[in-house]
Parts: sequence; C-alpha cells; structure tokens
Amino acid sequence: MQLLRIRRATTVGVALAATALFAAACSSNNTTTGNGGGSSSGGSSNLSGTLNGSGSTFQLTFQETAISSFKSIQPNMTVNYGGGGSGKGRTDLSSGVVNFAGSDSPIPSEEASNFSGKTVLYFPLVVGPITMSYNLSGLSKPLQLSPTVIANIFQGKITNWNNSSIAADNPGVTLPSTPVTIARLFDSSGTTKNFSQFLVDAAPNWKLGSDSTISWPATSRGGSGNGGVAQIVKSTPGAVGYVDFSDAKASGLTYASVKNKDGNFIAPSVQSATTAAENATVAPDLTFSAIWASGAQSYPVTYQSWDLVYQKQSSANTAKMLKAYIGYLLGDGQKLLPGLNYAPLPASLDQKAKSQLSKISS
Repeated sequence: MQLLRIRRATTVGVALAATALFAAACSSNNTTTGNGGGSSSGGSSNLSGTLNGSGSTFQLTFQETAISSFKSIQPNMTVNYGGGGSGKGRTDLSSGVVNFAGSDSPIPSEEASNFSGKTVLYFPLVVGPITMSYNLSGLSKPLQLSPTVIANIFQGKITNWNNSSIAADNPGVTLPSTPVTIARLFDSSGTTKNFSQFLVDAAPNWKLGSDSTISWPATSRGGSGNGGVAQIVKSTPGAVGYVDFSDAKASGLTYASVKNKDGNFIAPSVQSATTAAENATVAPDLTFSAIWASGAQSYPVTYQSWDLVYQKQSSANTAKMLKAYIGYLLGDGQKLLPGLNYAPLPASLDQKAKSQLSKISS
C-alpha cells in the first residue's frame, strides 16, 4: 500500500514542484544561512530554505520517500522533486529552473552547450534493473528472453508470442499465439536511453540505435513515464514493455529473466543490479554504465541514475542545503532503497560520491 500511495502522489508531486519554483525565486534572498553541510545524516539541523529538483522518473519514488524522511532532520528545509523524465530535468537545470536534476544518463554531447560552460557534478544515487515486463496468462513458468529476441520484439519483427525464437529461449513452455503489443515511453527518458543502449551493446541485430527517444514501430503504444508503460502492460493482453523494477513490482507485473553477458538467464532483482554495478568501470567524474556488465549473476539491463548539480552555486545557503540533502541521499537515504525495490550503490562508489560533496561551493 505504501508504494501504491507513493505512486498516486506522483502527479501531485509534479504540481507541487512546479508551484514551488516561484516560491523558491521569491525566497532565495530571504533564506537564512545555516551552519551544517554535507554529512551523510543531512548536516546540522538549522538550515532553512527551498530546493527544487526535477527529472528522472526512476528516482521519483526514492526522492519522495527520502524527502519525507529528510524533513525530520532538516525541518526548516523544503525539498520538491517533480518527475518529467531525465531530459526535462537536464533542461530545467540548464535553464536555472531547478537546483538539481535527476538524470539516468550523462549529459548528451548535443546538450552540453546548454550549460554555458558551467561545471556540472554527477552524484550517483541509485542503480536498478529495467524489466522486460509482459502480460501473458497460462504459462508454466516465467519467460526467458535473449538480447536478440528482445531486439526483434521491440523492432516489430516478432509479432506473436509463439514465435520460434521465443520458443527456443523457453524449452518446454507452451506459448500462446497472442499478438505482441509493444509498450514504450513516449517522452524523452533515461529509461529508453539505457534500454536501447543495452540492445546496442548486446544485440547485433538491433537497428534503431540508442537515444532518449526512439522511432518505434508505428503499432507500438506509448506511455508517460515508467508508471504509464506499466499500466499499458497490465491492461493489455500480449503486451510487453521495458519498465523499471520498482514500478513493475508496484504494479504487480510479471517479468522475464534476461540472458546476460556470461550466457546466464538472470532475473531482475536488487542484488543482480548491484552485482552489475560492482562490475562497472567508474570514470573520474563518477559516470559509469552497469549495462551489459560481466559477471555470472549480473542482470544485463540496468540503469544508473545521478543527481546533477552545478559546482558553483549562487549562494552559500543553497550550497549548504545541497550538501545536506544529497549527503542524506548518499548516507541514510541508501538504507531506504531495498524496501522500495531499488538497488543501493556499491560501497566504494558511494564513498567516492560522498567525498565529492565538498566540491559544491558558492
């Protein structure tokens, strides 16, 4: 019920975030400067003011839950987070509309000029699986899907569930002749970027490239955010969609095990996503990809999500508030993740992110 309550709050949260933008602009010169800063527990308790963020829908449940918990540590701070997708978050940050942006991918090269040469810091927060969720009844066990088969499903080349390629991945399973309905995101999304990047890396037959938006087959159905795709899958017999693990679990969806780089069919889980992240190579700016990572138990279709902030802030108070809130997300906030069906950061990466908090300045 708690997850469902959080999901229902999403639309309200977006509206509150938008409303708070005006309030933040009005109060930016009236907030008091607190002491405190970037400890993992949220800094000292006398910070006051408002932070606004938007972007990644992957982060949405985590952000909403963390904001509620953070309020007990910093009662005089207000943090708002609206979803809208990673592309919107980056646009809002570059336009000065928000203080931080949730993004499931690094800033694309074509967007770099939007940030006017300002240094953007990447704070990794969460990793997790992207499920291949489907709606088929009467199967004797959950499906197994290889990257080549997934690619052909989402390119519209496999149109019925009893296709011989799907059958080859699932020996002994009687498959129905139900038509395949592709469910996908229609907005600019890090989910789409990471899912399509998995297919670029793992499926030589994939022809649609990788981006935050894809030219999907005309017969596909688009949903807004992961929750929208989950709803299409849940309500449409024969549907299949890429949905993050947290939303898939909250919606009660069934999902496939996916063949990984080591040749094993692995089910999506908190642990299999963390295992993939542990095998990823992390760049000095803390960007990395856990997609198609090696490891016998690594789930191959993962996402990783960051909060993006400018290194140089307009005021000392905003810098302190960002250190406090992001420090909380990297500290006690990580303990919230498994209960929300997200995967915590590997310990070594979490420590690197905490060490970077000191770079936020005014």
